[in-house]
Amino acid sequence: MNYEIIALDIDGTLTTTDKEITPRTKKALVEAQKLGKKVVLASGRHNAGMKDIAEELELGKYGGYIMAFNGGKIINAQTGEVITTTYFPHEYIQPVYECLKDSNITVITYEDDMIVMNEKVNDYTLVEANILKMDYKTVDNFTDYVSFDVNKLLLAGEPEEIDKYEKILFEKYQGYFDVFKSCPYFLEVMPFGVNKGASLSKMLPKIGLDSKQLIACGDSYNDMTMIGYAGLGVCMANGEKDVMKIADVVADSNDDDGVAKIVEKYLLGE
Repeated sequence: MNYEIIALDIDGTLTTTDKEITPRTKKALVEAQKLGKKVVLASGRHNAGMKDIAEELELGKYGGYIMAFNGGKIINAQTGEVITTTYFPHEYIQPVYECLKDSNITVITYEDDMIVMNEKVNDYTLVEANILKMDYKTVDNFTDYVSFDVNKLLLAGEPEEIDKYEKILFEKYQGYFDVFKSCPYFLEVMPFGVNKGASLSKMLPKIGLDSKQLIACGDSYNDMTMIGYAGLGVCMANGEKDVMKIADVVADSNDDDGVAKIVEKYLLGE
């Protein structure tokens, strides 16, 4: 198959455990773009937390794409054009917040390039700020403060609590919004039907491509939709077992140039 585009999760996939892109991976992706292949950064991250990676991989030069918020916002890295954006239904922010009142889970969202969170603090509260290298602020009354449009809510907490409230929210609000883990301590609360796979299915026809020409690489639950949608779905060796089960290929780990090896084999023909 002639693959023309690759969608890459960032954390646990494109970047190493130390949050770096290896020289081999960078070289392979730049070489693929020189051949006309397209690169999509597909992450749960805020787009501001993907800017440096997009620049490192020269997406602006070669016309790549930034897919932020698990597909909630897609940006053309060359022009800066927002191709699509979907907001979380504001009427459910208060119910989600109330549902979590007896937990120690931090509720997080984003105001422009600022992270906004409630006052609850746990060991995972500042992980998002450290990953994105964004400033943050805590607010006393989260639901009153968040009067603006947001693409998603992020819940951060102990894995046991995250598992508990994933089930509670899913059972109570199935069909109104979506919840899924991006890692054991993060629960993504998204507009209904917005995920990486669905967003890629809307984007590809606009640029003259289809799913058979797509490679999608990921490691966690929020990558499953795009791995299942792609012509070649790839799970990293460090990925979740459930993700491996639906993948066409299990690549080497993110610390062992797994993405580079996929690009070399399927895009560069090496």
